[in-house]
Amino acid sequence: MELHNLKPAKGSVKKSKKIIGRGQGSGKGGTATRGHKGAQSRSGYKRKRNYEGGQTPLQMRLPKRGFNNKFRKEYVAINVSRLQEIGEKYSVAEINPEFLVSKGIVNKKDLIKILGNGELNMAMTVIAHKCSNSAKEKIEAKGGSITLV
Repeated sequence: MELHNLKPAKGSVKKSKKIIGRGQGSGKGGTATRGHKGAQSRSGYKRKRNYEGGQTPLQMRLPKRGFNNKFRKEYVAINVSRLQEIGEKYSVAEINPEFLVSKGIVNKKDLIKILGNGELNMAMTVIAHKCSNSAKEKIEAKGGSITLV
């Protein structure tokens, strides 16, 4: 081992951050690697999202599609099979929106629609905002009733 062979241990020497704007002698003085004039050379400059250097941005070049109806009502679908599960789990014969909210099945502002998928094995009183014909038939066939809010 000789002096000209010596090297620091691997990982012990970090590359230092480029120091700019500390005079001409550093080679990075003057404009501090920012170029000449313009917004990008100024302090506090931040490029806007989607800005493409003055070119029309992509979201403006693409056509608008579709339509959003502000009067649309979204319903949370609950099948007859799910009503059966809820009835067995909590051993209840009446299911209404307040009960479903209290058990965390739906949110407070949700509108509920009962759909006819599955089978029902017990008489049940259901209160909901909407109901399909097949669900109504299945509930009433077992001696239950459905009331629309």
